[in-house]
Amino acid sequence: MKKYQHIIFDLDHTLWDFDKNSGMALSEIYEEFKLQDKGINDFEEFYKRYKIINEACWADYRENKIEKSVLRTIRFSKTLESYGLVDEILTETICESYLFKSPRKSHVIEGSYEVLSQLQEKYKLHILTNGFSEIQEIKMEASKLTSYFTHVIASEHAGAKKPHPQAFNFALDIIGTKAENCIMIGDNPETDIEGATNIGMDSIYFNRNGEFSKDVNATHQVHFLKEILPLL
Repeated sequence: MKKYQHIIFDLDHTLWDFDKNSGMALSEIYEEFKLQDKGINDFEEFYKRYKIINEACWADYRENKIEKSVLRTIRFSKTLESYGLVDEILTETICESYLFKSPRKSHVIEGSYEVLSQLQEKYKLHILTNGFSEIQEIKMEASKLTSYFTHVIASEHAGAKKPHPQAFNFALDIIGTKAENCIMIGDNPETDIEGATNIGMDSIYFNRNGEFSKDVNATHQVHFLKEILPLL
């Protein structure tokens, strides 16, 4: 089995439970701002619309089609506009509330602490994320993940986002190592797995869908975090 020195993790959806934490924050916002009185009658439908719009906006951000400052608010403005609700003040207030509430939620993916505790004994662990650096730090502190990692690297400081090689090479420079000494673990076939593969780095695809994906060119593929341990 190949010997690695460093393990690089994605954060959102891989360790930090983005869906659960984001959903909790948006549920609180839905109640706090009485969105049901503004024509948004069903929270689950509201959350579903937001998730679709948010993912599309993040894709635009990764491709440098929109700036960070735009991403923060446009996902909410577009969601509200889908209900015919155009209100700049409400949009900005919801945006600020979400950016405060969501990263302070502490749910992690099942098995995170056990896996990190065991891996930490043999490897240096690092985070490489496309998320906003100041927000990711809050998430990790709230969910008690910080102590496991040597470096927390936000791709926004690299001048390019995953899967661009510049983001991965930036991380390697900070860590002080080469691609062949590392393995990348993440849930996104494009940003995490393809990005790692393109610079010659091995990878583990955290596929939570429950079925093996033949389309993802990962070194390994797991459905639960604990399945990583026998591989490493």
